[in-house]
Amino acid sequence: MKLDPKEIKRYARHLTLENVGLEGQEKMKSAKILVIGAGGLGSPVLQYLTAAGVGTIGIVDDDAVDESNLQRQIIYTTSDIGKPKVDIAIERLRQLNPHVDFTPFKVALNVENAIDILTKFDIIIDGTDNFPTRYLVNDACVILNKPFIHGSIFKFQGQVSVFNYQNGPSYRCLYPNAPSADEAPNCSEVGVLGVLPGVVGTRMANECLKMILGIGTVLSGVVEVIDLLENQTRAMKITKNVSNFERTSLETSYDAVCSEPAELKSSISAQELKQLLDLGKKITVLDVREPFELEICAFDNSLNIPLGQIPSRISEIPKDDAIVAVCHHGIRSANAIAFLEQHRYNNLSNLDGGIHAWAEEVDPSMPTY
Repeated sequence: MKLDPKEIKRYARHLTLENVGLEGQEKMKSAKILVIGAGGLGSPVLQYLTAAGVGTIGIVDDDAVDESNLQRQIIYTTSDIGKPKVDIAIERLRQLNPHVDFTPFKVALNVENAIDILTKFDIIIDGTDNFPTRYLVNDACVILNKPFIHGSIFKFQGQVSVFNYQNGPSYRCLYPNAPSADEAPNCSEVGVLGVLPGVVGTRMANECLKMILGIGTVLSGVVEVIDLLENQTRAMKITKNVSNFERTSLETSYDAVCSEPAELKSSISAQELKQLLDLGKKITVLDVREPFELEICAFDNSLNIPLGQIPSRISEIPKDDAIVAVCHHGIRSANAIAFLEQHRYNNLSNLDGGIHAWAEEVDPSMPTY
């Protein structure tokens, strides 16, 4: 996409920059970027991508400006309080650069609209502040084979990474399971230093420009952790789990991704367990059968530790989760629960009739033995 004379003047410092030049600036003009969240992280991301000359920028946000936002969401002013963020952001950004096209989505991203919205863009930038939306963005990007840039902030610390980029790992490779609601407070509950989203947001915008231009080293397979209080930056490597890329559809709902552990009875029927799982309750299904038995039939995402190995592998069993122990008919799993109770595990339940009952009452297609 060619630049007009005014754009050539505007982007002069890019055009004379090695690894950008006219060709790179035209790549930026042709790029279509979606920014999800026009808050603390979205503010600097949107401003720098707009100033840089990214040609099309979509903005997803259904929130209005609140006075408490102004301490860090620098795209807004006092006079904007109560107004939709998307409308105000686009108004300001057009003043910054009239050569950029903006696509507003004044909605909350959800299961019904995520695929349709993300399909229209090349790179996705996630500036949201909650785990359900992060998992939704990840899963939609995996399905659509699109890269996305992740940023998060907490008190004085931030994280930046790039997922689903050139066969790199996904967000679920970093966080296979979401924390509970108590373990994942947002900035309204714990506070955040006002400059932190500016630091993290500019790093996110930088990753986006490198990806558009095809230059430098992209933060794929690495999480950069920034600590402003201690002036420290460190990088953590992420191991790719190929099973996280087998997804072909979104989950029915992401609302329960940070759900509390279920309160369990000492024993539970197959139907009761199914109801809890369908509600998204946080449950670890501990399968104490032998590996050869799992080859016949097994629960999805269960933790398999054969009964005889539990004493030596007890550290692998989470103490904070509700645990439903499972075997063939419920006898070995009862012994597993008795052992765990002696080691101060709580909220334990035994599946009545074992996986045989599950196959008969819940999933008739499951092989039995």
